[in-house]
Amino acid sequence: MNHTTLSEKIFDIVLGIVMVVFIGITVYPLIYVAFASLSDANQLMSHKGILYKSLGFSLDAYKRVFSNQRILTGYINTIFLVVGGVSVSLLLTTLGAYVLSRKNVLWNRVFIFFILLTMFFSGGLIPLYLVVKGVGLYNSLFAVILPFAINTFNLIIMRTSFMAIPDSLEESAKIDGANHFVILFRIIIPLSMPVIAVMILYYAVEKWNGWFYASIFLQNRDLYPLQLILREILLANSTEGMNGGVGIDEGIQIAETIKYATIMVATLPILLIYPAIQKYFVKGAMVGALKG
Repeated sequence: MNHTTLSEKIFDIVLGIVMVVFIGITVYPLIYVAFASLSDANQLMSHKGILYKSLGFSLDAYKRVFSNQRILTGYINTIFLVVGGVSVSLLLTTLGAYVLSRKNVLWNRVFIFFILLTMFFSGGLIPLYLVVKGVGLYNSLFAVILPFAINTFNLIIMRTSFMAIPDSLEESAKIDGANHFVILFRIIIPLSMPVIAVMILYYAVEKWNGWFYASIFLQNRDLYPLQLILREILLANSTEGMNGGVGIDEGIQIAETIKYATIMVATLPILLIYPAIQKYFVKGAMVGALKG
């Protein structure tokens, strides 16, 4: 029989209360933004305190956001960065992890040492800028993709996952005449789908939320990703073109709901992707902690 002591029950209750509090602290800001984006601008500006429902339900902010050409262009640019960036990063990370996970690779430990070194030291922003400009990537979306194609942490996680696969499978494939590409794409990758799913999530979130390097390497505003446009709207109060030609006072009120609507538009896609691969996440993310 399972006997639970009084101290264990108290611990479980306290732990449950703490978890509920933390969940509330985490979820409430998103709930607030969601309700604010669906509220009437006048009622929202006059409201004080906790927001637990929309005030005068209105979709006007979303209509103005989706009618703005900058938002649509930013969405297209961000989708290109996510799809193209994740594809390039996943391919290069997989190839690199496969090579580093092979035991008979010459100077394997030396390569791993220098790769790990990049996690702690870098050349700095100015040398990176000069290199990107020198190779002709400046003011191109590829400037945000290629220089950051491989994340060292992700590479190590994937390498560890590949090393956990029994050597007997590779040896059997070699006896049947399989080369390294056949072994990688027909044996290693199908057996590593949990960690592949985690890599897709990591890289997708990184590309979707990225704005800093885009602000440095992109001069053409038509190439701005969605997050950079969102930053301008939130920090520079740049909602021109979405206020619909209203007066100054009314424009300020509408600008508040537009900001919240833009945040929701920029956040929802990544929130919808996560549940789809959540079943792989824990297993894949723990690989690096179990094997070394």
